[in-house]
Amino acid sequence: MTASATTDLPVVVIGAGPAGLAAAAHLVDRGLEPLVLEAGTAAGAAVREWAHVRLFSRWGEVVDPAAEKLLAPTGWTKPAADAYPSGGDWADLYLQPLADVLGEQVRYDVTVTGVSRTGRDRVVDAEREAQPFVVHFQNADGREQCVLARAVIDASGTWATPSPAGGSGLAALGEKAAADRITYRVPDLKDPAVRSRYSGKRIAVIGSGASAFTALAYLADLAKSGDGEGTHTTWLLRRGISGSTFGGGEADQLPARGALGLAARAAVDDGYADAVTGFRTDAIEKNEAGRVILVGEDGLRLDPVDEVIVLTGLRPDLTFLNELRLGLDERLQAPTELAPLIDPNQHSCGTVYPHGVNELSHPEKDVYLVGMKSYGRAPTFLAMTGYEQVRSIAAALAGDRDAAERVELTLPETGVCGGAGLFDEPEAAEQSGGGCCAAPATLTIGAAPASSGGC
Repeated sequence: MTASATTDLPVVVIGAGPAGLAAAAHLVDRGLEPLVLEAGTAAGAAVREWAHVRLFSRWGEVVDPAAEKLLAPTGWTKPAADAYPSGGDWADLYLQPLADVLGEQVRYDVTVTGVSRTGRDRVVDAEREAQPFVVHFQNADGREQCVLARAVIDASGTWATPSPAGGSGLAALGEKAAADRITYRVPDLKDPAVRSRYSGKRIAVIGSGASAFTALAYLADLAKSGDGEGTHTTWLLRRGISGSTFGGGEADQLPARGALGLAARAAVDDGYADAVTGFRTDAIEKNEAGRVILVGEDGLRLDPVDEVIVLTGLRPDLTFLNELRLGLDERLQAPTELAPLIDPNQHSCGTVYPHGVNELSHPEKDVYLVGMKSYGRAPTFLAMTGYEQVRSIAAALAGDRDAAERVELTLPETGVCGGAGLFDEPEAAEQSGGGCCAAPATLTIGAAPASSGGC
C-alpha cells in the first residue's frame, strides 16, 4: 500500500473501557478515525464486573475532557464533580453514553486474537514501517475476520488475567484444585447468594493493595451486621507491617483513597481481621471437611478457612501481540521508558510523573499499550493517567508533536513513602521516611492462630 493509503486507515483501539473510549474521543477530536474492538457485549465490560465497588476518584477525575466535549451536544449531563461513582455508575452514566456517541466506530463481541504488520512477521525488517497493521479478531459466533490499521492502541486492560496466590508468581500447589473455594475479585456482598457464601465464615484475604483494603472493609461490615455474626478474616501479607501498609491516610491527596486504607486498618484494630505477615503462599490444601489450609514457603500451616480471596494484582495478556516488536521492562512488562517511573520496588512518595507518547513508544512504530495495560504488573494506575496518555498519543498520530510532548496533568500524591521493595527491610524503610512524608512507627498486629508443620 502507498503511504497515503495507509494514513487513510482507521486507528484500531482494543477495548471499550475508560482508556480505550477516551482514546477514540481524542482521535475524533483530532480528525482521525477510530475503530474500537470490544470483547464484551457493552462498553466498560470489565468495569461492570466490579460494579459494586465505589471508586476513590471523584467524577471530576474520571471523565476525560475530549469525551466530555463529544458528549456535550447530545444533552448528556455530567454527574456532580465531587461525587464518587461506583463501577456501575461509571459504566452506565459515562462509558456507555460515550460509546453510543461513537456509534458504529465501536464493535462489540469481538475478541482480538493477533496483531502484526501486513506481510511481515516480527523477524522481517524490509519496508516494515511502510506496511499497515493487520488485526485479527473473532466474532461471538466464531467467525474470524481481520482489519487493516494505520496504528494500534491496546487499551484491553489487565482485568482478565489476575495474579495467582502463589508467592513465586506461579499458582500455588493445589490452587487450581481448590478453585471452588477461591475468588480473585472483591465479592459483592449486596448479592444475597454471595453474601450467604461469606456470612459467618472464616475467610483468608491475600494481598496488600486497594482491592484487599476494600475486601477487608466489606467483610468487617458483614461481620458487624445481623446476618454476619462470626465472619472473620485472616489477612495474609507477603511483607511486614509498617506505617505505610495502610496507605497515606489523611495525607493522601485523594481523600477516599486514604479513607479506604483507614477502613482496612479499623477492620484489624477492631478485631474483625487478623494479619499474618511475611507469609508467601506455597500450597493450598483441602482437609476432609472441604475447608482450605494455606501453607507458606517456610512450611507454616495456617488454621483452616472456608473461603480464600486472592487480590495479589493483575498482569497483562501479551499473547496476541507476539508478532510485534515491543520494548517491555523485564520485571513489570511495562514499556521500558515508563517502567522506572512506576516500579513498585523503587517508587517513592506515591507520585508518578505524567507521561505520554515518548514513554509509551516501542521499537514497533505506532503501536501503544495504554491504560492499565501500560503499567504491566505495577498497581498504582489512575484513570486520569490513562486520559493523559491517550491525549498525547492522539496528538502524535495527528502530527502535532508539540502537543504530544506537552504535559497537561498534575497527579495527586498518595502520601506514602518508599517502594514495595523497601518494606521487607525495616532499616531501609525507616531511612526512606525522610523527605516527602515520613512514615509513622511500625504497627504491631496480632497474628491469626497457626500451627507449624512441613509442606
